Amino acid sequence: MATKTGTFSGDAEIVSWRGDRGRQVDRCIAWFSIMGAAIVGLTVLAIANIAMAELADPAHLLEVAASPVVIGSILLTFLAGANAVLLLVLFGTPLAYVLARSRPSRLKGIVESIVDLPLILPHTVAGLLVYLLFMRRGWLGAPLAEIGLAFEDAYPGTVVAMLFVASPFFINTMREGFEKVPVHLENVARTLGAGTFTTFRTVTLPLSLRHLYSGAIFAWGRAIGEFAGVVMIAYYPFIISTLIYYTFTTEGIRVSRSIAFVVILVSLAVFYLLRRMTRLMGRYDDRV
Repeated sequence: MATKTGTFSGDAEIVSWRGDRGRQVDRCIAWFSIMGAAIVGLTVLAIANIAMAELADPAHLLEVAASPVVIGSILLTFLAGANAVLLLVLFGTPLAYVLARSRPSRLKGIVESIVDLPLILPHTVAGLLVYLLFMRRGWLGAPLAEIGLAFEDAYPGTVVAMLFVASPFFINTMREGFEKVPVHLENVARTLGAGTFTTFRTVTLPLSLRHLYSGAIFAWGRAIGEFAGVVMIAYYPFIISTLIYYTFTTEGIRVSRSIAFVVILVSLAVFYLLRRMTRLMGRYDDRV
């Protein structure tokens, strides 16, 4: 009886301790949620502010939303951002792999600093760098203009500006993904006769698809949100940020506010769907 009572008492203490711990964890999460809600609340408040004004005149909002200029500008912006991301996937993925697998050195530090440079540069400086390089008299713009590829006030200028400002988001995300793939898995593949590229294609890249997808979303979002970097080299054709600025300076806040609200709704829907799709990319197992 004494043994049973002692055992029961011990179990009760464990249950009680676990219960107290659970309540403590819940309080911690609650406070964290309240603190984090300040950031989310700021965004929600800003959206609610513009929504109240726009929903008060739905006829005007629908008129602006159905405008061919607005629809064309949104499609152009999303397409240019997608093209920039495709170029980043093609050229940034190999760079990210090299950075992930190379040993620490001064050269690696310099390359990583160059990759991160667009993150800290003012957007106007980034746009000026792109413009000076790709203008008709630029180092790259001049020879490319001779073969008929123009960047000033042209679609390629929009793409290259978006690529420049979005590159750190994709490259750094992919580098982190490659670093999480155990090197011993690659070594096993090589001992089985696979070459470096075959190992990368069949082992490393499939295990990093989730990071590739996330990096592409981050880069695309950064690209389509760019203004100063794009407007420095390609004021035309209008991407959505340029159109809003142009409308604000020519027609006032009412029309530009309606365009902005349409963009908010479209962007929210698109990125919600993209985030939901990440569930199809599988999950990592840190025990590998």
